Amino acid sequence: MGLAAGAAVPAVGFASSAQAASRTSAASSAASTDSSLVFDPDVYTELTTTITDTTGTAHEVDYHFYKVASYVANPVDATYQSLNVSVPVTIDGTAVDATRAPILLANQIGGYMPSSVASATGIGAGGGMGPGGPGGPAPAADSAASRQQLALAAGYVVVEPGARGRTLVDSSGTYYGTAPAVIVDLKAAVRYVKFNKGRIPGDVNRIVSAGVSAGGALSSLLGASGDSPLYDSYLKELGAADASDAIFATGAWCPITDLEHADMAYEWNWGANALSSGSTVDQTISKALTSAYGDYLASLRLTAKGFGTLTARNLDEYLVKTHLEPSATKYLAALSDADRATYLAANPFITWSAGRASFTWADFLTHVGPRKKNTPAFDAFDLSAPENNEFGAGTTAKRHFTLYSLRHEEGDSARLDSDIPAKLHLMNPMFHLVDQANGNRSKHWWIRLGTKDSDTALTVAGNLAARLKNLGDDVDTSYYWDAGHGADEDPGDFIEWIATVTGYKGYKGHNGHKG
Repeated sequence: MGLAAGAAVPAVGFASSAQAASRTSAASSAASTDSSLVFDPDVYTELTTTITDTTGTAHEVDYHFYKVASYVANPVDATYQSLNVSVPVTIDGTAVDATRAPILLANQIGGYMPSSVASATGIGAGGGMGPGGPGGPAPAADSAASRQQLALAAGYVVVEPGARGRTLVDSSGTYYGTAPAVIVDLKAAVRYVKFNKGRIPGDVNRIVSAGVSAGGALSSLLGASGDSPLYDSYLKELGAADASDAIFATGAWCPITDLEHADMAYEWNWGANALSSGSTVDQTISKALTSAYGDYLASLRLTAKGFGTLTARNLDEYLVKTHLEPSATKYLAALSDADRATYLAANPFITWSAGRASFTWADFLTHVGPRKKNTPAFDAFDLSAPENNEFGAGTTAKRHFTLYSLRHEEGDSARLDSDIPAKLHLMNPMFHLVDQANGNRSKHWWIRLGTKDSDTALTVAGNLAARLKNLGDDVDTSYYWDAGHGADEDPGDFIEWIATVTGYKGYKGHNGHKG
């Protein structure tokens, strides 16, 4: 985006690893936490960037860029347990008061990998999933702006936290970023921001989380598990700030979550689809997992208007009528008459009548084509899936986290390691929404994914949305027609949604007008 440093204040306020380490040794009590985690509002760099909004309008944004050495008093690795704060000062020459602005907490996590913003020199420049995506480098001036940049151009405060991830290993061979490190870190970042109310600009009671893929799962988990005592011992060990970690609203794109049931969901959804090679997965395994999914679905006790209780027998129709046909209808309605006719001719499985699309679940699966993953998709028999690494512990890099895969490899008497069940609860938003419905969860949810996204089952986001609606939450869910993993086709709408749900009436620079 052509970030250019303006006149900088004397320092950027990012402590070295040595400084963080020296602070760590003395910061084990609540009192030391209070003193070591105080945000300094006077230490920043002045930057200027040009951000093109979703209407194609370019905006010049001057902002203050803060670097926080660590958001915990006892960092395990400050390279990852640090965060950046961007605060708009002027937009198109007009002064912005961000004191009461919403705060976008944009995580940059993909694949449950470690994410660092320590070397970033401006907004949207941390490590992540690629240009314009979560944590990707700042896009070129002629490409789409990231949601962080769009939020900044709307007058919001943007917080970009780093977090530990599954591949981190120390000199002794111990893995220190596996579950639940990543969600503990994000919670600690939220606590840091709330602890610094009045010092960090923005409304700390209007924090909106955002993330994609595994980052979407963690955004969902952050929203679902606000202030859960299950994380307290982990947060205390890190010297997290004494504050709430509940957030106001949650944005999740294609969340890879509900991992202990993800293999079942995947086979229920994609079991009949061949791999890209044309080969079919082991149908004995696929059917066994599909069958088990029915029992899990029944345990959720999900309901939907017009369908009653959602079961393995009506879930396909529910997805078609609630999410997929509306997605196709929106896509086709936006086409010109000629382009629509061409698309329908190439896809005769769709019936277009009275401005609405209709089709069957079976035809939809055929339309999607090859599935991305073999079976089991997440708890691989040979421990080759990223999620196997996510549940590693100590010097063990990879472990099974489902009885099905474990017993397939080790026999019917095998038992999961004793710490696995608790860690699954710590990593699954559905636990905090179903098993222990959390009253401190987000009450506003933005959920998005592509209809051709076979990185996980389409049911995962569908079940999440259904449960949240059953709990009475405000849920905005949309599936992008024919889109794959990581799609974000309405970023401007998300920025507007933040203003709507938070009640913010400030500067809306992304649309080129003031609200």
